[in-house]
Amino acid sequence: MPADSQPASREKPSPAAAPAAPGAGLSAVQRALRKLGLVRDIDFALYLPMRYEDETRVVRLSDVRDGEMAQIEVAVTSNEVVFRPRRQLIVTVDDGSDTCQLRFFNFYPSQQKQLAVGARVRVRGEVRGGFLGRTMMHPTVKAAGTELPEALTPVYSTIAGLAQPALRREVRSGLARARLDETLPAASDWQPAWDLRRSLNFLHYPAPDVAMATLEDHSHPAWQRIKAEELLAQQLSQMQARNERAAQRAPVLAREAGKESLAEQLLAVLPFALTGAQRRVGEEIGRDLAREVPMHRLLQGDVGSGKTVVAALAAALCIDAGHQCALMAPTEILASQHFGKLVDWLDPLLRSRGLRVAWLTGSQKKKERDEMSAAVESGEAALVIGTHAVISEKVRFKKLALAIIDEQHRFGVAQRLALRGKADAGLEPHLLMMSATPIPRTLAMSYYADLDVSTLDELPPGRTPVVTKLVADHRRDEVVERIQAQLQQGRQVYWVCPLIEESEAVDLRNATTTRDELADALGEAVGVGLLHSRMPTAEKQSVMAEFSAGRLHVLVSTTVIEVGVDVPNASLMVIEHAERFGLSQLHQLRGRVGRGAAASACVLLYSANEGGRVGEAARARLRAMAETSDGFEIARRDLEIRGPGEFLGARQSGAPLLRFADLATDTHLLDWARELAPRMLAEHPQLAQRHIDRWLGTRAEYLKA
Repeated sequence: MPADSQPASREKPSPAAAPAAPGAGLSAVQRALRKLGLVRDIDFALYLPMRYEDETRVVRLSDVRDGEMAQIEVAVTSNEVVFRPRRQLIVTVDDGSDTCQLRFFNFYPSQQKQLAVGARVRVRGEVRGGFLGRTMMHPTVKAAGTELPEALTPVYSTIAGLAQPALRREVRSGLARARLDETLPAASDWQPAWDLRRSLNFLHYPAPDVAMATLEDHSHPAWQRIKAEELLAQQLSQMQARNERAAQRAPVLAREAGKESLAEQLLAVLPFALTGAQRRVGEEIGRDLAREVPMHRLLQGDVGSGKTVVAALAAALCIDAGHQCALMAPTEILASQHFGKLVDWLDPLLRSRGLRVAWLTGSQKKKERDEMSAAVESGEAALVIGTHAVISEKVRFKKLALAIIDEQHRFGVAQRLALRGKADAGLEPHLLMMSATPIPRTLAMSYYADLDVSTLDELPPGRTPVVTKLVADHRRDEVVERIQAQLQQGRQVYWVCPLIEESEAVDLRNATTTRDELADALGEAVGVGLLHSRMPTAEKQSVMAEFSAGRLHVLVSTTVIEVGVDVPNASLMVIEHAERFGLSQLHQLRGRVGRGAAASACVLLYSANEGGRVGEAARARLRAMAETSDGFEIARRDLEIRGPGEFLGARQSGAPLLRFADLATDTHLLDWARELAPRMLAEHPQLAQRHIDRWLGTRAEYLKA
């Protein structure tokens, strides 16, 4: 039977990772294996070492340089337990060419017996020089004369409760049992030099003469095969999800002929003209909404590019067709910003049609929430804006057809599924996701391959460039003087303090102290407000309203103002401990100023460590902020610094991140996978499904959200 006509086969759980009998509890080892995601035989086979140890040869101690890892065979000449400066076992050994001390801070009686005077042993560890001679700290110890392995010894990433020898045994066993037959079609344009079984066997147990650089930089042919297969699995699963959505049905959102459209009325009342990019993206979304295939589009644009207007136009198209639209934002401040703008623009137009805009958040009083929920259920609320409260079980829509999710990377898969579940039975809502973090090209080609992407690449006229300055913390007084100068010109100022989860209380105290210090330095005539995540919602809204109205002149805040806040009169942003923030977060914060006509600046106030230095990654972030204000360039550098896992955030919560391929260096393999995946799904569907099952298992389901 040809390979691609064999039935798709689900990998069986490994005996080590499954309970011994139905209903039996898991052992400590089994629980540890499951925490590492090691359940099926193929999971063990694809669990590749993070590094290797060379136990294939024994060397003379006199030939080893300080700092090198070495394996030596020695005789024990002394063995004693000392208590200076702490309890430790010190063993002196001699291999005939030199002597060395072995030191153990944690040891057992069995080790003392193994290292008795006169014993011959084989030890491996890092040889260090020092005043008292050469030492090895906690080396591995085996009996001398045992057979040397023929391959390098793999070292796997592990967790507490799972020792390296036990993990090696389980991986070896799973690798031997795993089904590793060919899943690449014979007709693909590029055939890797090594097959999968040979590649995996080699990467788990490489020959000692292999060039270590090719293992470490993943350029070896075995690594090329693994990375190619992984990228192909990702592309297949993304395209499969796209194809499955294409088979679903969504409401066709076309307006009735002969009626003035809500979108036209909206454009007439807006106090500005749309940019060319906004018109183009609006047309792309309009074409999607007029089809019965569910839209699944990501709207990306730099801070201030006008995504909210595009969302309002999409909502207007939906409402024109007699349906409801939901807009969900991750925080109440961001949701209220949308609510304020959209109420101003749309509510008067909707009222004339007997419709309204509804507002749903977790902090609402029960009476108000019940009133809003009733308006949603009756259909009177044509546009529903809110936080996670929009997807609560109690909220029922009459005719939901469009879901808009802002800052989509801050919502998990389950939350997006819950919003989709609010639509009519048998229909999928159209989905528009918005992000102010531009997506680098390679990410768009890989992690977002299941989405159509629209880009607002043009800023509205009137936005002023923001000058970015790096200032060391010891020049804080100069920053306060700059604030005073801005206030004298009638401008307003943000001062952002970092908020780190591990020390939240400490950081809130710091923010409060900063507010008090600024109030003292600036004088009683200056209103200095404080905004942080622990404040009651009503108090947060009150502070924000006071700042927006100009009655507060300086706003000291944690990062709750990161997105969505729009105060055109604010012309200076000070970010304290800027070295603690991520690059995209710094860029988002900087985007809160420069929203009016006044010249604006962002001061990155950084603190060096005790040695007077800033960490390498932090220095790269600060340098990027000073060198460019282009959101796409910022995103590209952020991806370089953080890698895709952190960059993507919750969008891929639970979904398969690349473990082996590197989007910066493996674009040729990504191009190959993108070209092969659609042909494979069309011509070899069973092979494609086996390939997805092998690499992703149940995690592929997350990509369908």
